[in-house]
Amino acid sequence: MTETSHDRLLIIDFGSQVTQLIARRLRELNVYCEIHPYQNVTMDFVRTFAPKAVIFSGGPDSVTREGSPRAPQEIFEYGVPILGICYGQQTMMTQLGGKVESGHGTAEFGRAFVTPSSAQLDILDGWFADGDEQVWMSHGDHVSEIAPGFEVYGTSPNAPYAITADTKRHFYAVQFHPEVHHTPNGAKLYENFVKLAGFEGDWTMGAYREIMVDKIREQVGDKKVICALSGGVDSSVAAALIHEAIGDQLTCVFVDHGLLRKNEADEVVGMFRDNMNLQVIHADETELFLGELDGQSDPETKRKIIGKLFIDVFQKYADSIEGAEFLAQGTLYPDVIESVSFSGGPSVTIKSHHNVGGLPEKMGLKLVEPLRELFKDEVRALGRELGLPDSFIGRHPFPGPGLAIRCPGEITREKLEILREADAIYIDQIRKHGLYDEIWQAFVAILPVRTVGVMGDGRTYDYACALRAVTSVDGMTADYYPFSHEFLGETATRIINEVKGINRCTYDITSKPPGTIEWE
Repeated sequence: MTETSHDRLLIIDFGSQVTQLIARRLRELNVYCEIHPYQNVTMDFVRTFAPKAVIFSGGPDSVTREGSPRAPQEIFEYGVPILGICYGQQTMMTQLGGKVESGHGTAEFGRAFVTPSSAQLDILDGWFADGDEQVWMSHGDHVSEIAPGFEVYGTSPNAPYAITADTKRHFYAVQFHPEVHHTPNGAKLYENFVKLAGFEGDWTMGAYREIMVDKIREQVGDKKVICALSGGVDSSVAAALIHEAIGDQLTCVFVDHGLLRKNEADEVVGMFRDNMNLQVIHADETELFLGELDGQSDPETKRKIIGKLFIDVFQKYADSIEGAEFLAQGTLYPDVIESVSFSGGPSVTIKSHHNVGGLPEKMGLKLVEPLRELFKDEVRALGRELGLPDSFIGRHPFPGPGLAIRCPGEITREKLEILREADAIYIDQIRKHGLYDEIWQAFVAILPVRTVGVMGDGRTYDYACALRAVTSVDGMTADYYPFSHEFLGETATRIINEVKGINRCTYDITSKPPGTIEWE
């Protein structure tokens, strides 16, 4: 838990898939908040955390089931505004003396419309200006009797108490999800809630920068810090922030595994060593990595080889830095949230190639994680605050194993060079057409097949490549980017004409979660 001087809002998580979106909406309002699973929220925790308001999230359970999740009963006597959402509404009603029912006719999923009552409610300021309000429902039960002290302020066809409130105690409860974009006016509801709770909206990256610089100095003292610098947004911002705090006590290690994009190593090292005066060790271990990957085609085997070698290489260079006691990592708040399972059970492994996984334990170092309270968009804002150029701040995500997972099958130097050239042309085309910032991630994959083609009067037998580009609003879901036929035709022509070794291009239009959009 953070030690911030800002006003705090506590989100008690009952297991909703979109709880993170609640935090995102609040952070967009410059309100500091944290998500904690209901089973970890005791009243001792609440008193220590000292929230100015509390939100109960949705969840998959039914309050009618014995032993289903609950909030601490004493929290209703704590004296701060509370907003219950979906399951959060239902447990609030149940715990305060209302009733919730299951059964036929109680469920409501998807788009719905809420009709207002005649009474006015401050949290609904700006709602119902044009009549009914569109919302997103996702509930199998419904409130059949509201708790004493509550009144009804909105209804939907299957939720007779879609909006309820006890205005004397500042308790509010809604059956729908204001945090999703399918509730168009949901952000206004959150804005009204934090306003009535007295938040001043002082959670800015300028303020965060000042606080975190002081915290890093206090934590590190006169000791040295090493940082695994990849050139991605997270490690770049972490390195810049730590360098501002402790200067030359920070040394960055840039591990070059030979699987980077065209000119990437020179760009990263030049940016931080030459332009920002950071101490950067360029660990060029291309021969080691490509040697170990020679003949390997299984994707998981390749990932594990790269991950193990990365740790070994990083440790070798880090051991050369006398007096290093801290390891800096670009851990973000979603990583922190996801590391605490709502159910207590294991999660499915999607990615097994995090760059510095296992390093703190193996090296006996203490962690410095200056971004662990931030979402990705906040990290980008902090990077701009620190003066990093947009070319780094706005970069598309790049996987730890680099081009290895954009090269299905065996990795060869020839295939890597072909892939670099094709990828550089693809990104150049995207930038030239002004599309880079509209796309969350774009890349080329070289397919493990050769195809017969004709170029001019000659026969070719070269590789095919696939182009991929996806959009994402919140990093939780992704869809393919709808390029025009003209763009695809122009880009494919350039790649085929300019890259020796490719004679065919295809565009991948499958939609996948962001964590699985890479080819292997």
